Amino acid sequence: MSKLNQYLEAATRENTRRSYASAVRHFEVEWRGFLPATADAIARYLVDYAGKLSVNTLRQRLAALAQWHIDQGFPDPTKAPVVRKALKGIQVLHPAQEKQATPLQINQLQQVAAWLDIAISQAKTAEDQTAVLRHTRDKALLLIGFWRGFRGDELKRLSVEFIQLLPGQGMQCFLPQSKGDRQLRGRTYRVPALAQLCPVTAYGDWIGLAGLTSGPVFRGIDRWGKVSDTGLHLNSLIPLLRRLFTQAGLLVPDDFSSHSLRRGFAGWATASGWDLKTLMEYIGWRDVKSAMRYIDAADPFANQSMAGYLVATAQ
Repeated sequence: MSKLNQYLEAATRENTRRSYASAVRHFEVEWRGFLPATADAIARYLVDYAGKLSVNTLRQRLAALAQWHIDQGFPDPTKAPVVRKALKGIQVLHPAQEKQATPLQINQLQQVAAWLDIAISQAKTAEDQTAVLRHTRDKALLLIGFWRGFRGDELKRLSVEFIQLLPGQGMQCFLPQSKGDRQLRGRTYRVPALAQLCPVTAYGDWIGLAGLTSGPVFRGIDRWGKVSDTGLHLNSLIPLLRRLFTQAGLLVPDDFSSHSLRRGFAGWATASGWDLKTLMEYIGWRDVKSAMRYIDAADPFANQSMAGYLVATAQ
């Protein structure tokens, strides 16, 4: 690979490259389409998967096909009116509510952290170093992910050399790039030291136990207790969290995902009186619409006086 191609590849996020490649492969191999494609072919592709794939997935497929044509120097057929109308018609005839991750509530966070503390203690007693490592890592991942409202890809990119511990204050995590950092300037995130459920203490316990001085913070651990040199794969985070929530006894663990940590923190912060601007600055949201997707509106019928009025008028 030439240096130019290396830089061009680096300009696109790894997740985007992988999902775009999968989308193009689906069009060519599964649907047996030809590239470069015509607008009519793209429209027929959408129609064939209407109702089978979500509208968001179809949009992602269009974005991938559009990028392929642009990269190869061909006109973008996805911008044609027939394609846009086909997608709009699919939205009308196949409406679907956007599925969101279940937020991890603060009491659930406490439950999982308490289970991890017990599991760590039992593993130490049994001299099971592999289990001690895994539970200690999972506790750090859980608490940092929640209190910083990190997405899975942000947790994956945390590096030991970019984290600075501040005695009595917390720690600073520098991410050279993230989804909302379009200018690739990087951003420093402050993580608070807390009296309970402390992410800073959990982080210190993990890197001290694993002996980490550089590289990814969160890594795989094999059955012999060897800590990997490479970071956890992004696709492994959701199974890891669901397995952890199952072990801790949370109900319906499969409803949770890595976004549950961010949604849970956003809900906790809102209930604790944080205003939207403060929350957006803390998380790093630049768009109000993005922030509102993570915040559940208050239930107007939860007000007892209103509920009483409605019951009275219904009689």
